[in-house]
Formats: sequence, C-alpha cells, structure tokens
Amino acid sequence: MLRFIGKRIAEMIPILFIVSILIFFFTHLIPGDPARLVAGKDATIEEVNHIKAELGLDQPIWNQYITYMSKLFHGDLGTSLKTGLPVSSMFVDRFMPSIYLTLLSMVWALIIGLIIGTLSAVFKNKWPDYLGMVTAVSGISLPGFWLGLILIQVFSVQLGWFPTGGSESWQSYVLPSITLGAGIMSMLARFTRSSLLETLKADFIRTGRAKGLKETTVIPKHALRNSLIPVVTIAGLQFGFLLGGSVVVETVFSFPGMGRLLIDSIAFRDYPVIQAELLLFSVEFILVNLIVDILYSLLNPKIRYGT
Repeated sequence: MLRFIGKRIAEMIPILFIVSILIFFFTHLIPGDPARLVAGKDATIEEVNHIKAELGLDQPIWNQYITYMSKLFHGDLGTSLKTGLPVSSMFVDRFMPSIYLTLLSMVWALIIGLIIGTLSAVFKNKWPDYLGMVTAVSGISLPGFWLGLILIQVFSVQLGWFPTGGSESWQSYVLPSITLGAGIMSMLARFTRSSLLETLKADFIRTGRAKGLKETTVIPKHALRNSLIPVVTIAGLQFGFLLGGSVVVETVFSFPGMGRLLIDSIAFRDYPVIQAELLLFSVEFILVNLIVDILYSLLNPKIRYGT
C-alpha cells in the first residue's frame, strides 16, 4: 500500500506541471487587458504601458510563466491585480467556507443517496423503488441555479427560516448545501441501486441466504459492501467536481467562497487569483482520486496495488 501511495504521489508531479502550463496559458487567453482595468478607463496609453511593465505583463509569455513558477516553488501565489493583496491571504477567508459547504453537501448526499439506492434495490419494482427513482431523476433534472432560487423564495423569503446569503451561521449553509448536493445524491442513488441489484444476483448472496442468514445481515454486511466500489468511484469524482463546481451555487446565494471569488476574479482579469484557484482545484481533485483508489483496497481485499 505504501508503495502504491508513493507511486501515485510521484505521478502527481508531472500531471500538476502540465496542468500549471495549461492553466497559465489559457488564463492569458481571457479577453481583456488587466492593466487597463487596473489603470481605469480614463487612463492614457502611457499609464497603461507603465502598469504593464510594473506587473510584468509586457514580458514574453514564457518569461511570465517562468517567473510565476519560480514564485510558486517558494510558496508565493502572487499578488491580486484588483486588491493588491497577497493571493494566499485572500484565500484564508474564502477557503474554509467552501470546504465546509462541499463537505456538508457531500455527506448528506452520500447518506441519503445510499439509503434511497439500497431501498430501491431491496424493494425492486415496488413503491419504495418508484418513489426513490422519481426523487433521483428529479434531483438530476433540476438545474442548480433554478433549484437555488426556488429554495430562496420558499424558505428564505416566504417562510424566513434561512438567510438568503452569507456564511455567518450554520443556517447559511443549509440551502446552498441542498442545492449543491441534490444532483450528487440522485446520481449516487441510481448507481447504488444498479450496483446492488447486480450483487444480489451473485452466488455468495444465494449461499448466505441458503445458510439461513437474515436479510438484515445479507444486505448491509455482504451485498452492500461489495456494491460500494463503483459507488465510491462516482462519489470521489463528484466530490472532486464539487470542490471546484460550486461557482453557480455560491453566486446564487451570495456565498463568500472560492467559487464566488473565481467569478469576481475572471470579471476583473485578475490572473494571479484565477491561476491560484484553478491550480488549487486541480490539486484537490487529484488528491480525492488518490483517496478513492486507497479506499478500493479497504472495500475489497482482493484488489492489490503496486504489483
């Protein structure tokens, strides 16, 4: 296992290097001149060129990339063109709210998705199955921004139970987490049902039942555990997407997280912030996939790594 983890970590280095190149060059393809935005619309050409020189934007693109990577290796994420603050300090207040929102969304989506998928498989073609799959299809079909607006209208405006935005209290996380996790819950429910139905047809399940094992033992201990590998795969991938995919939800709820910061940075052509955020999302996604691979061996001892 340790050999496998070390190998995967070593594989991350060239991947992150390639990702950093793509992020840096695609960021500079965003239309607009950040120097002009910094200088203001009434600034002269000389003033804009002076700011470009100060920011290093007048250098060839490869020189800018080398400078960027040199600072990155020393732990310097750069300085925001908009605020003049270090990018790392801007992340301090934004990172943890986004992490809390993502974790909360993933936890409830995973629990409810597993419950719905399991009940749908156990009671196949009965009312719990129909109800569960209608719920799953609805969760996948509803656009996130539309669901968020409906939740705000009902639970914030009409009932006044939850705030419409911010992150000052735990109530602020409820509606965004429901919106963010709805699609994930639905997908996990469908994959759990499909995987569990296949497992229930296996010979070892029939053997267990023939030996007189109760369904309360067969389903959770034998069938569900052996059905979780594809579910864990989907859960890990979706969690990685959630980390960087909360942009729409954070915008709808005016949530002060990393997604909202990314939108504001793109609007201002704030290259250092955009590059740092996208690189951070990439690292998180790669780490999540590493954790998913490790979980495989815990769920199925037959799987061997590093051979």
